[in-house]
Amino acid sequence: MSQKKPAGHVIVDTLVAHGVKRVYSVPGESYLNVLDGLYDSPIDNIVCRHEGGAAYMAEAEGKMNSTPGVAMVTRGPGASNAHVGLHTAWQDSTPMVLFVGLIPFEHRDKEAFQEFDPHAWFDSGAKRVMVLDHAERASEIVAEAMFAAASGRPGPVIVGLPEDVITHEIDARLHPQIPVAGGGMTVDDWKALHSALLNSDKPLFITGGNDWSHESAEELTRWLEDHHIAAAAEWRTEGTIPFDSPSYVGPIGYGRPKPTYDLLEETDLIVFVGTVPGDTVTDGFRVRQNWEKTNFLVTIDPSLRGRSGPVSHQIVAKPDLFIHDLVRMDLEVKDSWKTWTAKMRAQQEEFAALPEITGEGPATMDEMMAHLVAALPAPQDPMVTFGAGEHTNWAHRYFPTRSYASMISARNGSMGYSVPSGVAASLNYPDRRIITIAGDGEFLMNGQELATARQYGATPLVIVMDNQEYGTIRTHQERDYPGRVSGTQLFNPDFAGMAEAFGGFGVKVTHNAEIPAALERALKAVDEDGTFALIHLVVEQRRKAY
Repeated sequence: MSQKKPAGHVIVDTLVAHGVKRVYSVPGESYLNVLDGLYDSPIDNIVCRHEGGAAYMAEAEGKMNSTPGVAMVTRGPGASNAHVGLHTAWQDSTPMVLFVGLIPFEHRDKEAFQEFDPHAWFDSGAKRVMVLDHAERASEIVAEAMFAAASGRPGPVIVGLPEDVITHEIDARLHPQIPVAGGGMTVDDWKALHSALLNSDKPLFITGGNDWSHESAEELTRWLEDHHIAAAAEWRTEGTIPFDSPSYVGPIGYGRPKPTYDLLEETDLIVFVGTVPGDTVTDGFRVRQNWEKTNFLVTIDPSLRGRSGPVSHQIVAKPDLFIHDLVRMDLEVKDSWKTWTAKMRAQQEEFAALPEITGEGPATMDEMMAHLVAALPAPQDPMVTFGAGEHTNWAHRYFPTRSYASMISARNGSMGYSVPSGVAASLNYPDRRIITIAGDGEFLMNGQELATARQYGATPLVIVMDNQEYGTIRTHQERDYPGRVSGTQLFNPDFAGMAEAFGGFGVKVTHNAEIPAALERALKAVDEDGTFALIHLVVEQRRKAY
């Protein structure tokens, strides 16, 4: 006789079987049976303070692991709050599953308390939306959701859990895990790429996306270096090729250096791996649009969603499988490759050279980054997380990204991502140095998740750049409407005091001379006291207008 369990418990057992180590949740009475199933399971339930924070943490988890990140929230309001993380997962191609507790099945279509239609809300921004209307399909639905999130171009999947259905006793047997196809190079793909490389004098690889493993990134790095071939990184995905690799020639995205921008037109062959030439890489679909250009696109997504410009050849493969085949391709190194790569590498080294330390004047991010990077010597493998805003420019330019994944951010420009992603990164990599860089406007969107960090022992070092404004918008405003500052200025609290109130370490810095001591104390709090730390860096304020 087969064992019986509530469907909610079977859901948890299926997640365990799929290798899920933690879920990020905000509890709700609509999915109490699942919470009860988590009680005795090996899965860590990380209870968050806001559904947006929980969704961001799950999305960041999906970026760092081959297993989709998992979040759990309750109906109507909770699902609405989590939507911001879903949009991030959709545009960033991140595998993620959001479980949403729903009203009882028998109450449906009666405008019951917190009722909403998951399909109407999420169909346009998720790979699949599924509702568990039949309890006996609980394990099957979870297996399908995990598969859908990770297969093809990764993305978010929604699973609705009616409150009454998940309490039904069902057969406890689990649905087997569904394998995800990785594709690979065909013989024709191999010949086409081999020929394109032989005929190229200025080849360039551009890496991106989240569908990588640490091992495949290392393999590609060795192959590129052996062949003196250049590689750039898609915006906010630095580290796939280490920042100190002789083949790495910089990031391509907003705020990129002009030489990196120019190389898109100069190169006679681009091989995009794990990504496509979208609007950020092509400067709003304006660069690399000449249909005579040679572009190879390596992506498991046959639809090439989000791409612009010419496609010379598509290789339908995830990065791991493509690289497994690529590294067997031995090519005679051309002198032109050496010259081209060395030129671009020199420009990147100049761009990434740390600012001079002065120890004088009001606090600046230049001075902070110079001291911070010096405190992260090789062979450390530090990791940086951040959200959206002008504060991210310093991380793009100076942070030593040495592996995949060592930069976790929101490529959809979503604010409020910095602290949740820093918490998730620290929980995933408790032995790594996690640096989170936040803007003042962004920090207050999810800064309360420092309480989550304290509760579960996450220890990121958070640097809050405080210029009392939404800086990116202000910059655009000054360009388009000079002298008419409107809607971009902020009044901020004492962020260091907030950190102390949440049980961590906090210090406020207003002058460059204070940075070394503040950084030393913050790192000591992380390393010796085992807590998160926050440096409130007050930088130059532009004219205020409230």
